[in-house]
Amino acid sequence: MSRSSHAAAGLLRRVLGGLHRTEEWGAGLALALMALLPLAEIVVRPLLTGGIPGSIPFVQHLTLWVAFLGAGIAARQDKLIALATATFIPEGAARRAAQAFAATVGAAVTALLAWSALDVVAIEMEIGGDIALGIPSWVFQLVLPLAFGVVAVRLAWRAGGWGARTVAAAGLLAGVWLSGSGASCAAGEDGACLLAGGAGWPWVALVVLAALAGAPIFTVLAGAAVFLYMVDAFDPAAVPLYAYDLATEPHLPSIPLFTLTGFILAQGQSSERLLRVFRGLVGWLPGGTAIVCAVVCAFFTIFTGGSGVTILALGGLLLPALLKDGYRDRFSVGLLTASGSLGLLLPPAMPLILYAIVAQTAPENLFIGGILPGVLLIALVAAWGVREGLLTGAGRRAFDGAETGRALWAAKWELALPLVVLGALLSGRATLVETAALSALYAAVVTGGVHRDFRLRAGLQQAFRECVVLIGGVLIILAVAKGFTAYMVDVDIPFRLLEWTQARIESPLVFLLALNVFLLIVGCLMDIFSAIVVVVPLISAIGAAYGIDPVHLGIIFIANLELGYLTPPVGLNLFLASYRFDRPLLQVYRASVPLLVILGIGVLVITYVPWLTLGLLELVGRQ
Repeated sequence: MSRSSHAAAGLLRRVLGGLHRTEEWGAGLALALMALLPLAEIVVRPLLTGGIPGSIPFVQHLTLWVAFLGAGIAARQDKLIALATATFIPEGAARRAAQAFAATVGAAVTALLAWSALDVVAIEMEIGGDIALGIPSWVFQLVLPLAFGVVAVRLAWRAGGWGARTVAAAGLLAGVWLSGSGASCAAGEDGACLLAGGAGWPWVALVVLAALAGAPIFTVLAGAAVFLYMVDAFDPAAVPLYAYDLATEPHLPSIPLFTLTGFILAQGQSSERLLRVFRGLVGWLPGGTAIVCAVVCAFFTIFTGGSGVTILALGGLLLPALLKDGYRDRFSVGLLTASGSLGLLLPPAMPLILYAIVAQTAPENLFIGGILPGVLLIALVAAWGVREGLLTGAGRRAFDGAETGRALWAAKWELALPLVVLGALLSGRATLVETAALSALYAAVVTGGVHRDFRLRAGLQQAFRECVVLIGGVLIILAVAKGFTAYMVDVDIPFRLLEWTQARIESPLVFLLALNVFLLIVGCLMDIFSAIVVVVPLISAIGAAYGIDPVHLGIIFIANLELGYLTPPVGLNLFLASYRFDRPLLQVYRASVPLLVILGIGVLVITYVPWLTLGLLELVGRQ
């Protein structure tokens, strides 16, 4: 390579590096402002009637920027959420062909969204609406075409070799062309309508095949929505327009902020302090270390929002601890694989908030309703640990009151975090979003200030980076799924499903059993976030028709999806555990089967004993 070629390549790397840093700083700044504005609101509101002007809409629109800039970064790091089915494709030519196909379809769909989002921005510029303080709406909407365009290019780049990238680039152009065709259909230009009047399901089948081949899940939902809209001669810009509705969801900003809390805690030694506490409290019991692992995993999953983060972040600490105390390898791997999702029913876990948004119910009710079912599932896993301890004698140690006292004192700030969250929320002095911001501040002060686990600036930067990537991967699914859900509502699919179900199932008990089986399959095939957005609108009306309390239905839903993480062949926890613990996938399957059965029994108890969900709610009163 010539000197000039080396210089050009170096310049390109520097330019791309600068763009990447700008992207990360922009997303991090948006997330920081999201946290600071609610905190300022808590301080200002008692002093100034009405609080800070425009605070709420600004925080909501900053969530939009965090979501879509984060999605762009996730695409660059190949961390957009996808099905694990592509791992079953044999290595070699078949895997490369599947990768190229998935990238081409994903790039085409995302380019279609980017071009359609430009129409949304142009329309908003003509209308002239503003957010607050005279700032126009289109300024915030610009992130939609920008992020979709960046994601489309990055998907095409990851198609494989240059031949595959060329094909994927053709997919980019095809997406832009399809967008123009859809807009022409909506404008009544019949001659330019490519898909209008045809069948939409072959196109849906195409994007489903791409998902099975490894395309990100958001491209499946978005592709299905835009193709079905275009077949009915609607403008595909409806999908990015529904994505913009993220900025009107009042509770949504709490999801990134609670997740940030979890990542800040994970940056320090909070897990070690909690492990020491619970070892001191229950280490004298048979299976004490196993109980500790279940509780610590549940604690972190509550705040990180996803079982995958817990397995990846804590697996390297907890698996050696179990093996060192004499637990069998198979038991240890199965326990941690199951424990990764234990906290999803406990407040303020991300799925509870997301379910409340989609089902349009009060998050506080789901928070209270999930406490006893969440504790039940933790207790069942802990009981399996006790059994292991009795059989093998592993890990049992004498109780040391002095050491336990020292451990409790060292971890007092982490142990107080749930009380801070619930106290602020249930007192009525802070909204859910303000409570989430307060929890992030609390975590930063405790880990970076009180314990000095990390240099505050460097530790927070790392936590912000990891949080933005996870949130981008999740919220882009939510954004495009709103368009798919809207299409299903437009063509009366929920009503038809209700009629079909009532014609075949009379008993509410039989309905609940059928619902458990259905949700277990859904949880095995879909991630919990897209499942909530797509499936909840379908089952909410059916559950109401059978007299199922909406909070009880929500807890049943999330409990089943939590179980789906463990269900072979494509439960997400199984793949993450195989990766993190460096074990063959079939070995992880075998290790997890006992926990799958035990937690399945727990889900049935939650389903058929409504008091577990509704008992505390009746005591404290619904919101």
